[in-house]
Amino acid sequence: MSTRPPAPVEETWAHTASDVATPGVEPKWAFPVSRKTLLIAAVALAAVAVVFWYVRRSRTSADAGYRFATVEAGSIRQTVSATGALSAVKTVQVGTQVSGQVAAILADFNDRVTKGELLARIDPTLQEQAVRDAQAQLEKAQAQLVQAQQEYTRNQPLYNQRFISATEFGTVQVNLSVAQAGVKSAQVALDKARQNLSYTNIFAPINGVIIERDVDVGQTVAASLSAPQLFLIAQDLSQMQILAAVDESDISSIKDGQQVRFTVQSYPGVTFNGVVQQVRLQSKLTDNVVSYTAVVTLSNADAKLLPGMTATVEFITGSAMNVLTVPNAALRFNPTSEELAASGLPVTTGATDSTRGARGGAGGGQTAAAGASAAPAGATAAPAGAAATPRPRRAAGASAGASVGSLWTLAANGKLARIPVRVGLSDGQRTQVSGTGLAQGTKVIVGSTVAGTVAPTAPSANPLTPQRGGGGGGRPGGGG
Repeated sequence: MSTRPPAPVEETWAHTASDVATPGVEPKWAFPVSRKTLLIAAVALAAVAVVFWYVRRSRTSADAGYRFATVEAGSIRQTVSATGALSAVKTVQVGTQVSGQVAAILADFNDRVTKGELLARIDPTLQEQAVRDAQAQLEKAQAQLVQAQQEYTRNQPLYNQRFISATEFGTVQVNLSVAQAGVKSAQVALDKARQNLSYTNIFAPINGVIIERDVDVGQTVAASLSAPQLFLIAQDLSQMQILAAVDESDISSIKDGQQVRFTVQSYPGVTFNGVVQQVRLQSKLTDNVVSYTAVVTLSNADAKLLPGMTATVEFITGSAMNVLTVPNAALRFNPTSEELAASGLPVTTGATDSTRGARGGAGGGQTAAAGASAAPAGATAAPAGAAATPRPRRAAGASAGASVGSLWTLAANGKLARIPVRVGLSDGQRTQVSGTGLAQGTKVIVGSTVAGTVAPTAPSANPLTPQRGGGGGGRPGGGG
């Protein structure tokens, strides 16, 4: 009686996919997996995920809805910006005092010339003719003088012997005086004609470099009313100046001897230095804007800078080294009335409502009452936005002295906490702050988010219009 091995039971053992797909290989067996087992495993994984999410949410709930920046130690430079054109310290316009056609040009652009060097020549034909005419007039006057002298010599003895009257002799004397004056006048006319002839040669009045040439050979120049310009000579391009137009609201910060930094478009990323030499008292009115001219002197020994370049100038009006700084957006942030109430802080009538999106940027109708409400008794809390909201030309937060502001952070219990600070200098991005409880590395709020997204920022303001104070804003975690 033959014995056969029992057939495999499908409910107990199952081939793996690799075993079935590989012929000639001995099958590998796996443990049985049922639908119930798979369901239990899926439920377990879901439970683990929920627990993980809950733990993570509980850890980060305190930071939810806010964007933060860190208090950093650094240096601040407060500046006033202006623009101006580079020019030589001394330039001379070389013109002509006589009219005529340009006969020769002996100097060109960028040529270095010395004082007395011949630059150009005007056609001297007319002036030479004027000299000859004046010479002839002088000779005529001299002949008339000889005749009058002879007449006087002949009539003087006759007058002494009473053969002619005093009236007749007086006429002879007058004729002699007129002839003498005529000779002098003719001599002056001759000298003038010769001088005009010399003006047909144009000489360099100073040592320097020719930066402009306004005429060509064959061109006719007319000097009847004013001397036309032929050349413009810069005396020394190793020393140059900038005539910067400073707004009237900033001119009080500009003083003689002040340090200046400036850039030009020809050398991006390169900063040049200069010194304020003079603040001119004369004002200029352009499009209803009053400005004053600040003269900035600088060294150009390497000849990089050229006359006429446009310079963007920054006058350094103040500096602070190794101080605590925060982004300007941190000083502009104000919590809503709901957030103040949730944190147990008093809410004043000036606090904003639940419109959190407006606090993503500057403005938004916020006031400083919410920030000032938590100020200590007797303290004068200036609006947070007013303390750091930048004017377009002067650095943000700039003032005659330190002012009061507010920073907001989250305490360990997840509630809002106000840090009163004194606001110092600002460079337009970050502002100097100081206060009790403020240290390097402290996280302060710069803005809020709505439904996990960054709150929308206010529309970009016109750079020529002063910005209003209000909610936090700027870039996430960055300065205003």
